[in-house]
Amino acid sequence: MSVTSILQTSIEYLKGVGPVRGELLRKELNIHRYIDLLNFFPNRYIDRTRYYKINELQNSTAEVQIIGKLIHIKTVEFGKNQKRLVASFADDTGQMELTWFQGIKWIRESLKLNEPYVIFGKTSNYGNQFSMAHPEMELLEEHKLSLRSAMQPVYPSTEKLNQRGVTNKVINKAMQQLFIETNAKFSETLPDYLLDQLKMISKNEAMFNIHFPKSQELLQKATFRLKFEELFFIQLQLITKNLIRKHKIKGQLFDKVGTNFTDFYNNHLPFSLTNAQKRVLKEIRNDMGSNAQMNRLLQGDVGSGKTIVALMSMILAKDNGFQSCLMAPTEILANQHFIGLSELAQNLNISIKILTGSSKTAERKIIHQELENGTLDILIGTHALLEDKVKFKNLGLAVIDEQHRFGVEQRSKLWKKNEIPPHVLVMTATPIPRTLAMSLYGDLDISVIDELPPGRKPIQTVHRFDSNRLKVFKFLKDEIAKGRQIYIVYPLIQESETMDYKDLIDGYESISRDFPLPQYSISIVHGQMKPAEKEAEMKRFVAGKTNIMVATTVIEVGVNVPNASVMVIESSERFGLSQLHQLRGRVGRGAEQSYCILMTGFKLSADSKTRIETMCSTNDGFEIAEVDLKLRGPGDIMGKQQSGVLNLQIADLVRDKDILMLAREHALKLLKNDASMSKPEHQKTRTVFIEMSAKKNIWNYIS
Repeated sequence: MSVTSILQTSIEYLKGVGPVRGELLRKELNIHRYIDLLNFFPNRYIDRTRYYKINELQNSTAEVQIIGKLIHIKTVEFGKNQKRLVASFADDTGQMELTWFQGIKWIRESLKLNEPYVIFGKTSNYGNQFSMAHPEMELLEEHKLSLRSAMQPVYPSTEKLNQRGVTNKVINKAMQQLFIETNAKFSETLPDYLLDQLKMISKNEAMFNIHFPKSQELLQKATFRLKFEELFFIQLQLITKNLIRKHKIKGQLFDKVGTNFTDFYNNHLPFSLTNAQKRVLKEIRNDMGSNAQMNRLLQGDVGSGKTIVALMSMILAKDNGFQSCLMAPTEILANQHFIGLSELAQNLNISIKILTGSSKTAERKIIHQELENGTLDILIGTHALLEDKVKFKNLGLAVIDEQHRFGVEQRSKLWKKNEIPPHVLVMTATPIPRTLAMSLYGDLDISVIDELPPGRKPIQTVHRFDSNRLKVFKFLKDEIAKGRQIYIVYPLIQESETMDYKDLIDGYESISRDFPLPQYSISIVHGQMKPAEKEAEMKRFVAGKTNIMVATTVIEVGVNVPNASVMVIESSERFGLSQLHQLRGRVGRGAEQSYCILMTGFKLSADSKTRIETMCSTNDGFEIAEVDLKLRGPGDIMGKQQSGVLNLQIADLVRDKDILMLAREHALKLLKNDASMSKPEHQKTRTVFIEMSAKKNIWNYIS
């Protein structure tokens, strides 16, 4: 039986596991087969490379191991009906005491006097004598024979496993058994030239030394090798997907720059484009002008001008005889896009409509007809665009805003709206750290607008404690006196809608007292209002009829009021970094100086302090995203829909950034020289790659 097929054996058949433990390993650690156990890596190690002498012991918390003999054992009574077992343990330099408080009878029977033992544990010092409570003990003879290495692996565990006796020792034994049954022989997955070039150890050596490291140095080599392999195969998959799409999936050919585009560019641009916008437009035009389907991620901070780039791409589609759609995650955002794009395109011969859950039946009928007969050029909407009834005559470009809020199936429904898949432009105002973008969207080409439009002043962000509230209110009154408007946002924490509502209402009442009518007027917006009421309040604020908008995070995306110059975020320690950054982006949209005031109580956790300091020190979304990634980890940032992709077993996107870059560079090089991996030196890699691609969970097939 080959090692590959042995590794597919169900875990309960491994000697020492059995059905009960097998079921526990499945439920608690997702270990179903031998291969899962093999790829279940330790999360730390206890260094047993050194044997101490008794006269070398220090009063420290380190765990140590000592070779010696038991020379005397006795049972000592203490307290009421309590006993402990005490043994004298000696080597050629001195004596120490070993003590046990539990399992005394069984331990006493198993101990042998005057036989060499290896003991391991933490020591404590009483008077001049060292003692060790409940040491791990092994006869020296057995210690030498065990497959275990000098560095002891400690595996991740759960409370339930420990309660049911599946301890680290049990997992360690199972791992030893697995290596015995497979003869510790695993297929190589990487080309020989790559191992030589990067001075990497073989797959066999790496697997052995990750579980039973012979030394610190070999552990380090094994870790690097396995992290590189994991990231290398992910990059191979993503880059291959991209290449296949470019070669196989034909896109609509937009080969002309027509009258609408030229007219808009020359006569109707509200401001001149930044160099970053021009660069991105050029990248998009090159994509749509080739024969391949465009699949591009457009990243740009709040207010960097992504919408105008999207509109100009849609105008290109119109000039080439195609329709476009823009899909947004919420009605508020879809409405804002509709208003914004309609204003920008009002002097052009272009028809734009909006379709959301609130669209009336009569409107829907007209939209469906115009889409099918081709008279409607651009359709903006929410998930409503995905309905089967929505049919295009010839959809050429699909723009998706805030892509991480849509699942994969939802997006693929859009692609199927046309025989030849439309070009795809994915936009996000949540800057994604480069390492994350390369791992999640490595199959997309990435464009970045890293420059704000001219005349925009950077927003000044300050942190104020609740005790400074009167000074903050005085500042707000000064801003209102200059004719500006203010946002005051309260946190929305889903578990407790009522608590948030109370926070908001209490806040609203105290603000109403400090900013009384008729001198000041206040809008209020929260999740418990009917959509029509929300809309009316928003409109009053947008029209400048109210000075202050008190709201929950419903305004995080989708409100554009250039006259609003101050964003006050209450209890800002309860917000995540990307949310704080999004909220801050609601101001700073006009030419005036804008401010963001982060209000907090005095008690702040270390993470909250880091978030607030980051916000006060930079306006750069990418810098903020990097800090966010360090604080929260990749799964949290991308949300449930994407986190499965990042179910990494050994690599870490935050810590292993350099290995990721290296893996991507070598994956690109390999595919450039041998896209089908058909050369003899790539056979091993190709076999693994094909097996992985056929399975959903690629990491089960790496060995």
